[in-house]
Amino acid sequence: MSIDVQQTVREVALSTPAATRVFEKFGIDYCCGGNKPLAQACGEARIPIQKVIDSIEFAARSANVRQDSPLAEDWSTAPLSDLIAHINNTHHKYTREEIARLGPLFDKVCNVHGPSHPELLDIRHDFQALGQELTVHMMKEERVLFPFIERLEEAVVAREPVIPAPFGSVNNPVAMMIHEHDTAGNLLRDMRARSDGYQPPAGACTSYKTLYAALSEFERDLHQHIHLENNILFPRAIELESSR
Repeated sequence: MSIDVQQTVREVALSTPAATRVFEKFGIDYCCGGNKPLAQACGEARIPIQKVIDSIEFAARSANVRQDSPLAEDWSTAPLSDLIAHINNTHHKYTREEIARLGPLFDKVCNVHGPSHPELLDIRHDFQALGQELTVHMMKEERVLFPFIERLEEAVVAREPVIPAPFGSVNNPVAMMIHEHDTAGNLLRDMRARSDGYQPPAGACTSYKTLYAALSEFERDLHQHIHLENNILFPRAIELESSR
């Protein structure tokens, strides 16, 4: 990708949504002060322009990897340990980072636009509930379910017995995780409906547009994330257990 340093910060943010994370990191205003050329804004922030450009390009590549990664490998045949590592390092990492990033952005947009757009307050409430749900959900997967699936796979490959799990069959935690996925899906649908499909209203500022674009991307990533677990990881783990 090629970034024109004479483009305004706002133009860069709108053409490359991943750039907003870089601007937030370096304290470059892409909203109210976003009319300045990128080169000027970097100079005023005392950040080397090439460092900002490199960071934007890296953020954009990372976003593309997240969107394309489910197609990059046949997860229906890859080792379950590799799939779990992919989920942890790609989707869980992204989810945690976005929950932390979008909280302050929500507050900023709601403080300015909440009185005239009360649906923002409802969407923020849903996102907070979703963030809390996912934080606990991912912790249970990483500390309990995923390690068991990895041990199960290792035992099957080595033709050794598996240490019995306190939850009995893998079906039990899988059923709980799927139920929690359904809860997350309901919150996502509610947020999309309240935001009119994440379409910002006429005259929305850059922060408002950035928030809605980020929520839409968050939704897409979570859909991919849940697909990998519900449709590939969990059925394969159940099948592996039943084959013993």
